[in-house]
Amino acid sequence: MDPKPRQRAPLLLPVWLPPDDETAPFPPADSALEHPNGLLAIGGSLSPERLERAYCGGIFPWFSEGQEILWWSPDPRGVLFPTEFRMARSLRKRIRNAGFEVVFDRAFEDVMRACAEPRAGQPGTWITADMIRAYTALHERGLAHSVEVYRDGRLVGGLYGVAIGGAFFGESMFSRESDASKVALAWLAGQLHRWGYALIDCQLPSEHLARLGARSIPRAAFLDLLQVALERAGKPGPWRFDPDYTPLTGPLEPSPPASI
Repeated sequence: MDPKPRQRAPLLLPVWLPPDDETAPFPPADSALEHPNGLLAIGGSLSPERLERAYCGGIFPWFSEGQEILWWSPDPRGVLFPTEFRMARSLRKRIRNAGFEVVFDRAFEDVMRACAEPRAGQPGTWITADMIRAYTALHERGLAHSVEVYRDGRLVGGLYGVAIGGAFFGESMFSRESDASKVALAWLAGQLHRWGYALIDCQLPSEHLARLGARSIPRAAFLDLLQVALERAGKPGPWRFDPDYTPLTGPLEPSPPASI
């Protein structure tokens, strides 16, 4: 018999987490507010321990400079399954011919700072100095990772996120040259598939990520998939691409997606 769907009533107000109490628990992710979509808690800290608990519960921080820490679990959730990454012909050509060097974990903080740079149409950034310090601490523990894309020795694109068990939680990506962030994601998705990772959490659905194969799924389905993924061993510590790996060895288009 299929399990009953989650039917927890949403909170009326976000829960306050005392900043000096690391033991204060998060409320269940599926009790997040409907408006604004996914807001769950306010406060707490960005300690490695709290961040790890948050991601294991399907929760992530997202706030602007000067705000209290805001914790979210939106419904629906954007998810990219590594086998479903959509490798367009134009992207395959860029990977083959543009002279990119793609590596893991060479310049984590540089990638975060590049992701924090101003972008057209965005008044500011949520990647604050506190966030950079917090995720750098996770990186030093082997839980946060970056993909760097270089051309002629210059960092032109990349992404970073958190890896726990068989789940990778994508945080942000950037491009200083056309398609550089897509190249980073292509390399990441194929390598995660090789390593047995189940999913890449994209947090909020977007048209850009949908064109690359990401899907919008109900939060309840995401939380169920996450718990299964967290049971996998994962790959802690500094990451390196397999010596014989290239994303060009995979299929041009993914197989039809499995139902959720």
